[in-house]
Amino acid sequence: MIPSIPQSRYAKGIYGAYVTLFFVYLAAPLVVVGVFAFNDSLFPSMPWEGATLAWFFGDTAPYIGIFHDSALLRSIGTSAFVAVWVTLLSVTVGTCNAFLFERARFPGKNLLYMLAISPLVIPGVILGISILVFSNAIANGVEEAIGWDLDFLRPGLFLVIIGQFAFITTITTLVISARLRKFDITLEEAALNLGASRADAIRTVTIPYLKPALIGAAIVSFLMSFENFNTTLMLVGSDAPLTIAMFDRLKQGSTPALNALSLLLMVVSGGLALISVFAQRDRSSK
Repeated sequence: MIPSIPQSRYAKGIYGAYVTLFFVYLAAPLVVVGVFAFNDSLFPSMPWEGATLAWFFGDTAPYIGIFHDSALLRSIGTSAFVAVWVTLLSVTVGTCNAFLFERARFPGKNLLYMLAISPLVIPGVILGISILVFSNAIANGVEEAIGWDLDFLRPGLFLVIIGQFAFITTITTLVISARLRKFDITLEEAALNLGASRADAIRTVTIPYLKPALIGAAIVSFLMSFENFNTTLMLVGSDAPLTIAMFDRLKQGSTPALNALSLLLMVVSGGLALISVFAQRDRSSK
């Protein structure tokens, strides 16, 4: 809207400078992290000591690269395990929620919708603490009543998955609902008139239409789960996901290995974002 308003050359210059500074502010820290991933120094800071790939492939101390750092690799596997489960659950439940809120008519629908998206406005720390207290209360009550130790309700990967799923599902619900709202319901009705069952009509007509939203929601879910920190910190047990492992490593003293890992994460995240963009573009062009 701002460029469409008549402005003087001076105002346009200020606006252009603001936009430039805004993107520099966003990109500069990422560039610095990427550059120092190749610094031949034990510390991720100036001065520049020369270029090296040791923080990626080094296998002798103190230059232990990320591909030879068993602790970081294990944490990456843990984060991937959590992210896959969170993605599957969030997209599945988000799709069901989208059909519920866009197609169904029932009393209290608006109230239920507000409750469904309420995790968006709850701080991650509060959400994590609430889940932890609630699950521990159940585990303690069951143990006191019948002597069963429900270990999965103690801090660990199960609670991490549940905690992330609780708020990431709100994102997938909104993304898929926005796409479903644009769907022409007469296409389903045509399939029903041609003899398809309700399930077949949804599977062959509606779901293919929702494919870009499903892919986008899955990518967003995976990335949000992989980078989540606040909720995960409250619920994690002995198996630390990547964000927790990086936080613990920073407390002990950072090396450029974390810069190298951050650079790889940026590349992977950017690649997944491009896949999402191309998937939606290909679908919209058909």
